[in-house]
Amino acid sequence: MTELDYDDKPRIEIQYCTQCRWLLRAAWLAQELLTTFEEELGGVTLIPASGGTFEINVHTEEATKHIWSRKQEQRFPEAKEVKQRIRDCLFPDKPLGHSDVKSPS
Repeated sequence: MTELDYDDKPRIEIQYCTQCRWLLRAAWLAQELLTTFEEELGGVTLIPASGGTFEINVHTEEATKHIWSRKQEQRFPEAKEVKQRIRDCLFPDKPLGHSDVKSPS
């Protein structure tokens, strides 16, 4: 696979609060996403932030899609929820095995 191939694939961005020490949570979630979507994603980027930030966004050539905000949802996501939202947004036909609960259309 060439570098160009990765540029065509969606990328995930996880912003996490360094003051709150949420790096390990962000890294664990990145690992979960890279394992589940290993062929479909161009990468997962961890971005240090502050102020209690924990947000997940998907970047494609067409647009940026907001997947999760800890402040809006008032909690952290379960890995299963993030996987489902990314699947529903980018790869609606991909089965997620035991994590598979499709959102109603």
